[in-house]
Amino acid sequence: MSLKPLFALAAAATLCAISLPAQQPAPQPLTAMPYSPSLDPTSLDRSVDPCQDFYKFSCGGWQKNNPIPADQASWSVYAKLGNENQQFLWGILQEDAKAANRTPVQQKVGDYFAACMDTAAIDALGDKPIQPDLAAIDALKSRPELIAALTRLHHDTAGSYFFGARTGQDAADSSTVIVELSAGGLGLPDRDYYLKTDPKSVKLREQYVAYIQQLLTLAGESADAAKADADATLRIETALAKASLTRVQRRDPHNTYHMMTVAELTTLSPSIDWSGYFAAQGAPSLAKLNVSQPEFVKTVESELATEDLAALRGYLRFHLLAAAAPYLAHPYEQATFDFFSTTLRGIPVMPPRWKTCTRAVDRSLGEALGQEFVRRTFSADTKAKTQLMTEQIETAMQQEIEHLDWMSPATKQEALRKLHAIRNKIGYPDHWRDYSALEVKPNDYIGNVTRSYRFERARNWNKLGKPVDLNEWGMSPPTVNAYFSPQMNDINFPAGVLQPPLYDPKEDDAPNYGNTGATIGHELTHAFDDEGRQFDAKGNLRDWWTAEDAKGFEDRINCDRDQYAGYTIVDDIHINSKLTSGEDVADLGGTLLAYIAWKKQTEGQSLQPVDGFTPDQRFFVGMAQWACENERPENLRVSAVTNPHSPGFARIDGVVSNMPEFQKAFNCKAGQPMVHTPSCRVW
Repeated sequence: MSLKPLFALAAAATLCAISLPAQQPAPQPLTAMPYSPSLDPTSLDRSVDPCQDFYKFSCGGWQKNNPIPADQASWSVYAKLGNENQQFLWGILQEDAKAANRTPVQQKVGDYFAACMDTAAIDALGDKPIQPDLAAIDALKSRPELIAALTRLHHDTAGSYFFGARTGQDAADSSTVIVELSAGGLGLPDRDYYLKTDPKSVKLREQYVAYIQQLLTLAGESADAAKADADATLRIETALAKASLTRVQRRDPHNTYHMMTVAELTTLSPSIDWSGYFAAQGAPSLAKLNVSQPEFVKTVESELATEDLAALRGYLRFHLLAAAAPYLAHPYEQATFDFFSTTLRGIPVMPPRWKTCTRAVDRSLGEALGQEFVRRTFSADTKAKTQLMTEQIETAMQQEIEHLDWMSPATKQEALRKLHAIRNKIGYPDHWRDYSALEVKPNDYIGNVTRSYRFERARNWNKLGKPVDLNEWGMSPPTVNAYFSPQMNDINFPAGVLQPPLYDPKEDDAPNYGNTGATIGHELTHAFDDEGRQFDAKGNLRDWWTAEDAKGFEDRINCDRDQYAGYTIVDDIHINSKLTSGEDVADLGGTLLAYIAWKKQTEGQSLQPVDGFTPDQRFFVGMAQWACENERPENLRVSAVTNPHSPGFARIDGVVSNMPEFQKAFNCKAGQPMVHTPSCRVW
């Protein structure tokens, strides 16, 4: 439920400017964050009529001036800020890697970074760090031995072996942490990649098999054995894919909530000693758990019970290698990049090592690195102003709910109860995560990665039997993103997303409310989208809607679905609006709430035009320019299958074409593209 920005009136609008930029100076660590305004006139294309294509009007200049870097699948305002955040973190990490008299936090992030940057040491090791695990798989001579090995593999390694097991909030009782068994075991991004029969999909599966062979050969298998194992892996994964729910099906939380006893799970899959499995993971006296996809578990049982033993070993060997490859010697890292980044997403060049290592530290020590970031970038004034903006937008939401003509008083009462219970998390956690139990060494990169995985895994399994920590965050402070959690019933805005040009303390309220305000509104309305609305004020999965109100809601979001299904992403691929409708409705509702809050904030002020734009026009241009982006065609194809967000052009044109406030601001007339008929509106 994040706002992660992804993608012209045809697809051509997003496919411009993908040629490589002119030679630029090599990037350097930053000691201060660069500044970009939240409303940038140079990002406009004034040759475009805003009533014909507001996205192109607002972002055409940006698209022309910001070609996709060679190491990126796409480039956007969000990605550019994320890159700047990383460059700034690079400077922090270089300093922390070398400084004397370091704090414990500085020691851990600095040594993790130093170990990652030491590619000579990593390359010298080759694949020695995983040879014991590969040997253990090769030594599995019977089916019971192999099935029992899943317990250790899940506990000790990060690979995706058939299924996943973790802890999480109980959907029916959000105050309780339970065990969840989920579908898994796939190497491609989505189940659909295994099932589509078009030429591109067939070709991609052939390339995937070649990648599997490459990893297995690097690890010492003969060409014939690697080919047999690769074919078997694809066969096993295809069976798992057929049994998996689609992404649209998974949007309904009822489809992934099936509480069972361990005994009932055992009837689905008797080959696995589930009591022993969960005891080893950290739940020795487990009585019940959520089996998210029971039919999938039956397929896992069938594969484990009937598939050739050598094929199962090959599958396990590949998934172990695939998880470790990015952290091993260069040939492994390069093979993984070539398939997942170049073949799958069209990225021609591997990112520089500093970027890889900055991301690695953020992934494993996010709140340790986040302390260093927040201290240098996030002021008390920014936190106070964004907190005020959030409260104003929540007030606007209350007023909208109170005046809805399609919602009954009973449902309104429940909706307001939920709204008032939402908790706002802005900037960073109240209490930083304690990493003191995690050992980080300056000369042991894959060891650091492995210990971090096990540390995080133990931290999560240790939550069983304890109260839910309502102060926990799901993103690190430097992250350029935001999210709503339906079970926590909170909205979260890391410090990284509250930097210019997304939140600009030098600008006036119009573009800031258009940009950050619409983001806040977006996350807030996720509490009431097709998925979030099924959870109540306590974060419990409970139907609090009358049947008539639920139908009224569905009728209104179907208007959006029909509109967005008409947009083309790339080639002849249209938006899967059943997948994106939650984000599409949040975009529209969030912008409306931000507009209402901005009007209230500036009530009585004498607002004047700036750079030829009226205040209302500046609000909408500020709103549009967060979504400026360029995308590689390969990445657009991946996003069409996997991304619950619509492309950038649709996230802007789809919104403003349904807002009379926009049409009045730019004097758009009926019949023009930015005046959608019928007008869609939920909130």
